[in-house]
Amino acid sequence: MKFLGKEISGQFTIPSGIITTNGKVIERIANSIPEVGIITTKSIGLNPREGNKEPIVTQYAPGCFMNAVGLTNPGAEEFAKQLQEIKIPKDRFILTSIFGKDAKEFVKVAKILTPFSDGLELNLSCPHATGYGMAIGQDPKLVEEITSAVKKAVSIPVVPKLTPNAGNIAEIAKAAEKGGADAICAINTVGPGYFSVDGEPVLTNKKGGLSGVGILPIGLKCIKEISEAVNIPVIGCGGIRNADDIIAYKDAGATIFGVGSALAGLTTAEVKEYFFRLNNDLEKKTDKAARLLKKVDMSFKRYKLIENKKLSKDFSLLIFNKGIKIRPGQFIFAWIPGVGEKPFSVLDNNPLTLAVQSRGCCSEKFTALEKGSKVYFRGPYGTSLKIDKDSKLMLVSGGTGLASLYQIARDFENVEIFIGARDKNHLFYTDKLKTKVYIATNDGSKGHKGFVTDILKKRLSELSESDSKRLVFFNCGPEAMIDAAVAIEKDYANSENIYNSIDYVTKCGVGLCGSCATKNGERSCVDGPFLKG
Repeated sequence: MKFLGKEISGQFTIPSGIITTNGKVIERIANSIPEVGIITTKSIGLNPREGNKEPIVTQYAPGCFMNAVGLTNPGAEEFAKQLQEIKIPKDRFILTSIFGKDAKEFVKVAKILTPFSDGLELNLSCPHATGYGMAIGQDPKLVEEITSAVKKAVSIPVVPKLTPNAGNIAEIAKAAEKGGADAICAINTVGPGYFSVDGEPVLTNKKGGLSGVGILPIGLKCIKEISEAVNIPVIGCGGIRNADDIIAYKDAGATIFGVGSALAGLTTAEVKEYFFRLNNDLEKKTDKAARLLKKVDMSFKRYKLIENKKLSKDFSLLIFNKGIKIRPGQFIFAWIPGVGEKPFSVLDNNPLTLAVQSRGCCSEKFTALEKGSKVYFRGPYGTSLKIDKDSKLMLVSGGTGLASLYQIARDFENVEIFIGARDKNHLFYTDKLKTKVYIATNDGSKGHKGFVTDILKKRLSELSESDSKRLVFFNCGPEAMIDAAVAIEKDYANSENIYNSIDYVTKCGVGLCGSCATKNGERSCVDGPFLKG
C-alpha cells in the first residue's frame, strides 16, 4: 500500500512515545515487523530535555493508562545521529515526531531531522507539558501558522497530530489542512487526568494524559469529525486492541492505524507475533491477536520498613515487614510518594529485602529511610529465568549485582559465584550463600585485591573438561565489568549461554516508554532484564 507517495509494508504504526523511542529499537522493530509500515518516533525538540521524574506512567484501570513523560528527548542533533546510524528496509516510512514552543522552533527542529525522515509529525497535542503541545494545538490560527511554516521549510510530508481536548477538532483539522498538512494524526492522550494511591498522586507531575482502551470512543468520535472535515489521509490512534477496533476506525475514516498502550507487557517477539495476527485477523475475519495481549499489573502494595541495615555511609540493606512473590530474574519498582520511584532487584523475597547503593537524589532518600517508613511496591516485572538444572552456573556480580543473582544461587545447585566490590563494607549476604564464593575488592580489604574478572579468569582455567561443557554464565553489574566478563566467558561458552543484566534506565517496567533500550534494540524491562550476551 502507499502512504503519502511511498510504498509501505503495512498499515500499522506505533504512536509517538511508545516503544520506538530510541534509534536501535526503531531499527529492530522496522526490520522485524513488516506490518508496522510507519515507524513513528518519540517527540523530539530542539534541545535535550530530561522530562519528569518517575513515576511517569501509571495504570488507573485494566487496560487504561495515564502518563506524564514530559517530552523527554535527547535533542534534535543527537536524535539525527541515531537515525543516521540505523538501517531499515526501503518500504518503511519514518515519521519523525517533533515539537517546539512556536513556529520558529518547529522549523529549526524540522530542518535538522528532515534529511533522516520520510515525514514529520507535528506534536500539537501533548496535554502535560506547559507551553507545548496542547497549549498550541487548541488554537486553529497557531495550528495553521505552524503547519504552514514547517511545510514551507521542508520538502517532505507534514502530519500534524491533534488533541482530543478541543471542542472544535474539525475546525483544528481544517486549519491544519489549510496550512498545507499532507495528513492528520489523531488522537493524542486525553486529559490530563489525576490518579492517586492512599491520597498521594502517583505521577510526579500529578496530572497526565489518558490512553488505552478507555479512550476508544473518544478516538472514534474525533476521527469521524476530522475525516468529514478534510480531504487528506488520517492516522487513527486511541484504544485499539483488536481487528474490530480497526474496522471501527476505518469506518470512521482512518487509513492508517496506531496501536500503542495495548502492547504493554509484550516482549519484542510478542509484539511481532501480535501484529502478524492482527493483520491476519483483518484478512480472515478472525480474532486471535487480542489473545496475545497481557493484563499488566501496575498497582501498588504498601510495605513498612522494619530495618535499615547500614553497611556503609552510602549503602543499605532495607528489610520490610512482609514477603513478595517473585521469580529469579524479575524485578520490582519501589515508590516513595513525593520523592520518586526506582526499579530494584529483590535480594531476598521473604521478607522483602533490597540492597540500595546511593547514586542520586532518589536512591539517597532510600538509604536514609528510617524504621517504620512506608514504601509502596509494584511488580514483579521482567522475564523470569529458565535454567537447566544440569548446567554448571557461574554467577558474576559487581556493585549491587548480587541482588539479581542471590535467588539463583539459593535455588539452584552446582553454582559458583564471583563477587566484586569497592571494599569489604560494600559486600553483603556473602554469609548466606551456600555455594562456592570468590571475592575481589578494589582495595584488597577482603579477598583478591583487584577486579572480579581476575578471579573469574583464574577459576575458569582450572575447570575440568566436563564442567566446561556445561557452563552457563549470569552477569550483573556495571556495563564495563560485564563487557570484561563476557570477553573472558566467550572462550568457554557461546552467546546463547551467557546472560547479562545491565543497569539500564528503566522507567515504566511494562515496555511502553522505551527508556531501557539496549544497544541491540531490545527493551530490558520486558525482553530481560537478563539478555543473551
